[in-house]
Amino acid sequence: MSNLQKPGEKPNKPGEYVERGSKGGKVPNERQVTIEPRDPKLPPTQEKGRKWERVGPPKP
Repeated sequence: MSNLQKPGEKPNKPGEYVERGSKGGKVPNERQVTIEPRDPKLPPTQEKGRKWERVGPPKP
């Protein structure tokens, strides 16, 4: 299973994160964010119960 993190948690690693359902499934109109090393926590998701999944390194 993928490494899912809750909104507000400290990110495990910087990179590109995509919004996922509570069990890791795709969601409609998913949000993607870039987390930099200096970012203290993951942002809120669009709906309660969703989580963040790291999908790759930060884009240049």
